[in-house]
Amino acid sequence: MKKIFYYKKKNGSKPVKEFIDSLDEKFSMKIFWVFKLVKESEDKTIIPKEYFKKLTSDIWEIRAKVGTNAFRLLCFFDGQKIIITTNGFKKKTKKTPKQEIKLAEQRRVEYYERKRNHG
Repeated sequence: MKKIFYYKKKNGSKPVKEFIDSLDEKFSMKIFWVFKLVKESEDKTIIPKEYFKKLTSDIWEIRAKVGTNAFRLLCFFDGQKIIITTNGFKKKTKKTPKQEIKLAEQRRVEYYERKRNHG
């Protein structure tokens, strides 16, 4: 089973946790349901794209929808079993905003730099 972790900024804050905590309970419950689906799936390629989609070579999108409200959490894999969520947002446009993907990529680089420097 995979494990999902929140990216932690240098100041200790966890942007995805803060984002989820800011949502109504019905929205956060749907996100946690999708987390469970992703964690329990043996193969990331069989999860329906409605819930989990590859955006770039390194960045994936966890997708949750309740009614007309769509939420996205961007993430990356650290190995086969660890997923690090980097940022979350309410989806308002058809395409995932480039600045959100860029932020996820920056946080991925920072994560690996800190991991390398701290063993």
